[in-house]
Amino acid sequence: MKRPYRVVVAKPGLDGHDRGAKTITRALRDHGFEVIYTGLHQTPEQIAETALQEDVDAVGLSLLSGAHLTLFPRVMEELRSRKLGDVLVFGGGVIPDADARELRNQGVSEIFGPDRHSRTSPPGSSKH
Repeated sequence: MKRPYRVVVAKPGLDGHDRGAKTITRALRDHGFEVIYTGLHQTPEQIAETALQEDVDAVGLSLLSGAHLTLFPRVMEELRSRKLGDVLVFGGGVIPDADARELRNQGVSEIFGPDRHSRTSPPGSSKH
């Protein structure tokens, strides 16, 4: 029997707002995922180590502090250093479209914002 997908949801850096991360955690659990929520103020090293210890399939990062171009790549680097480069990484927060494109170019699978389901759809389009 195949096990449910396992996901770490983490708040890297000094961002203290976790409502979105908790909402995503509940939604994923409601849809059958096993979710480990790390809580606030996690370092990239802590996030990657949790991913390793919990044998996860994905890491979800939630960030509102504006440090996404620094912290998301650092988490991915830490995952690769632990031989977890195949772990899917997705993110959310208030992230400008240009930054979301840059993060996807760096290997983040998707960026989700508060105004729509996916930052890949152009403003005003319907991707529901």
